[in-house]
Amino acid sequence: MAVAETQLYAKVSNKRRSKSTSALLESLLTKGFPAHIAQKALAATGQKTIEDAAKWLHSHCNDPSLDDPIPQEYALYLCPTGRLLNHLQEFWKESKRQCGKNRAHEIFPHITLCDFFTCEDQKVELLYDTLKRVGDSFSQSFPPSISLSLHSSTSYLGFFIGDSHANILKDFALAFSSEASALADCHVKPCLKQLHLTLAHKFYPHHQKTLEQLAKCINPGETCQWVAALYSRDMRFVHYQTLRALFQYKPQNIDELMINTGDFVYVDPTQQSDVSEGWVIGTSHRTGCRGFLPENYTERANESDTWVKHREYVFVTASRLFTQTENEPNVKLNGEVHNPSMSRTVTNVLSLQNATLRRGVLVMGHGERVDQVFGKSWLQQCLTADGKYYRADLNFPSTLPKRKDSVKHFECDPPLSSCGIFQSKLIGEALLDQEVTVSYVYSSPALRCIQTAQHILQGLRLDQKVKIRVEPGLFEWTKWEASRVIPNFMTVTELAEASYKIDTSYRGNFPLSSLVPSESYEEYVSRSSAVIKQIVAACPSRGVILIVGHGSSLASFTRPLIGLPARDSSNFAQEVRKIPSLGMCFCEEITEENKWQMVNPPVKTLTHGANAAFNWRNGIMED
Repeated sequence: MAVAETQLYAKVSNKRRSKSTSALLESLLTKGFPAHIAQKALAATGQKTIEDAAKWLHSHCNDPSLDDPIPQEYALYLCPTGRLLNHLQEFWKESKRQCGKNRAHEIFPHITLCDFFTCEDQKVELLYDTLKRVGDSFSQSFPPSISLSLHSSTSYLGFFIGDSHANILKDFALAFSSEASALADCHVKPCLKQLHLTLAHKFYPHHQKTLEQLAKCINPGETCQWVAALYSRDMRFVHYQTLRALFQYKPQNIDELMINTGDFVYVDPTQQSDVSEGWVIGTSHRTGCRGFLPENYTERANESDTWVKHREYVFVTASRLFTQTENEPNVKLNGEVHNPSMSRTVTNVLSLQNATLRRGVLVMGHGERVDQVFGKSWLQQCLTADGKYYRADLNFPSTLPKRKDSVKHFECDPPLSSCGIFQSKLIGEALLDQEVTVSYVYSSPALRCIQTAQHILQGLRLDQKVKIRVEPGLFEWTKWEASRVIPNFMTVTELAEASYKIDTSYRGNFPLSSLVPSESYEEYVSRSSAVIKQIVAACPSRGVILIVGHGSSLASFTRPLIGLPARDSSNFAQEVRKIPSLGMCFCEEITEENKWQMVNPPVKTLTHGANAAFNWRNGIMED
C-alpha cells in the first residue's frame, strides 16, 4: 500500500478505533488491497471476519462499481426474540399463506428506532461503539416488558407501543442519534412519532378481518428479550425488486449474468420494457455484475434478505429471566379488550375459516403454445408440399385435430406444444394429489386453452366425469391479435368429434359473434367482469370452478371477483408478459360475508428452462 494512502487511512480513522475491526482492516491491507476497497468490503459484510471480507472481495473482482465511493445505508431496529418472535413469525407465515404477500413481509418483525442513514465506510466502527455505550447507559432503565396494543385499519395492522415505554425507546434513539452524528459525522434521524411493530401493511381491505383473527393469536406478553440491532443495505438498490435464483445459470452470451442457486439479483422494474420476453436485466448482489438472466430461474425475495446485521445490543432484564404465566396483559384492538389466553390457535382459525368456504375459482393460463417455441410461421415448418402435417420436431404435437376448413387457420389458433401437453397433465396430477375437487370447467374458445383444460382433467382423472364449457367471453384482449380479426376457432361440434370432452349443450354468456376485433381496454375489462360474475352465478355447488384462459385472464377475472378495480392499461401488457405458462390465481368464497378473497393456489406453478434445437452435424462433426 502506498505511503500516502496509509497516511490518509490514519487521518480518517484515528478518532476511535475498535481493536478487532482495525485488526481485520490491517489484515486486508497486508494482502495488498487498497484501504478504501478493504473498508468497503468490511462494511458490506458487517465487519465480522477476515474470511467474509476476503470472500466478498474475490466475488466482486469484476464489479464495475468497486471503486465508487458509495457508502452503505444503516438503520437501528429494536427486534424481539424468544417466544414472542416465534408467534410473530407464525403470523408472518400464515398471513402470507392466506392473504398473500403484503409490505410487512418484506422485513422481519421490528420497531424502527432510527431510519436509514448513510455513514462513510471508514467510520462505521464508530457506530458500533456508540451502540454499545448508549445501550449500557439505558440498560437499567429499559422496561422489563414493552406494552403492545393491537391497532387495525383498512391498510395497516400492528402493535402500538404504550406511551411510557415509547418515551424510553425514543430517548434511547435520540441518544444514539446525537452521539453517532457527532462521532461518525453522519445525519441520523431518530423516530419520534408513534412507535409501532407492524404486522401487515398495504393489504387488500377485504383481508382485514382475516388478518385481525390471526393477530389475536399473538400474545404480546410472551417472554421476549429485546435486541437493538444495526443493519445495513446497499443504497443503490433501495427501489429495486429483489429476486432469488432458484437454479444456476451459466451465461451463453457476453451480456448475460452468471448466477448460482440462492444468489440475489436486484432488478429495476422501470428498465424491463425493452428486454426480451422471459428475460430480465439485473445486478448480482454477490458479484456486483450486471446482465440478462432468464426470469423463470428466479422468484421474488424479501427486501431485507440482502441486508447485513452489523452489531446488536441485548437488553437483559431480571423479570425476563422467568416465564410469564399469570396476569397476562389483555390486547386492545381499537379499544376492544381481548384476552390472549382465550385466543384460538392459528390452526383453529384456519379450520374455522375453511369450514365456511363453499366455492373456489381457479383461474389459469394455458400451457406452452407451439408458436411460442417455433414462431408465427410454425405451420410452414411442418407441412409437406401437398399440405399434409408432419412432426418436424418432437415438441410439435404428434397430430393436429381435424377441422372442416383450412388447416391454415391453426396459424391464428395454434395448439399446445408437446411440452404444453405435458405441463397441463402435470398440473392436473398435482391438483389430484392435493385432493382439489373440480366441479366445473370453463375454457376460452382458443384451441390451446381447450387442450389445456382437457389434459388437466386427464391428470385429475375427471375427463370422463366433467365436461368443458366453451365460453367465448373468456378469450383474451382482442387488440393483441396480430391479424386484427377474431381467429376462426374450431366449432363445438368439431371439438367434440376430435374427442375433446365438450359440453355441447352449454350456451355461452358472451356469443362468439359478439367479440369485437381490436376492442378497447375498457371494453375488454367490462367483458371480463361480466363473464366471471355470470359464471360464478351459474355454478352454485361446492367445489372449484376451473377457468382456463390466457395470461391476461389472471388479473381480468380475479380482480372484479374480489372487488378490486382493473389494472391501469399503461402497464397491463408489461404485467401480463411476466406470467408463465399455466400461471394461476385462486379465489375462495367466504359465504357468511358474501365476498371472495384471493389466497395461495392449491399447487405450485411449474418452472423449467429452455431447450434449444440441436444439430449434431454442427455440434459434433465440425472442428
